[in-house]
Amino acid sequence: MIAVGRLKSGPEAALFAQHNARLRPPLEVREIPEARGAAVEVRRREGAGLLAALPPGALAIALDLGGHTPGSEGLAALLERWEAGGKPLAFLIGGAEGLDSAVLARAEHRLSLGPMTWPHFLVRGMLAEQLYRAQAIRTGHPYHRAWRP
Repeated sequence: MIAVGRLKSGPEAALFAQHNARLRPPLEVREIPEARGAAVEVRRREGAGLLAALPPGALAIALDLGGHTPGSEGLAALLERWEAGGKPLAFLIGGAEGLDSAVLARAEHRLSLGPMTWPHFLVRGMLAEQLYRAQAIRTGHPYHRAWRP
């Protein structure tokens, strides 16, 4: 995971830590400094930082409001397909101004956590929970209860 901003201790960090500790393997997080200035310049600088931190050959998955919104079972299937490709997965999380168009253009996939806008620090924990849930679905672990709405 490559994310804009430094996550300080607090409820967002605790949520991420709780679910990341359950993941096998846990997510490695690379933080990019938040930029200052006009929104367009902030997106450009943060986007350049995200792209520079992207490992060579990684499958880039941008967390974006306009991305695909799979259900939990759908995400589990997507992860299985992506992992079968043999490339390391890199989830890209922008800052408060969102992702630059260069990041969206580089991403092979755009993933949305729903139609609502979420604070970028909260997205880390939500993504970690959904990745853990996807692992549980794929391994038959009872964490995910498919019968529940």
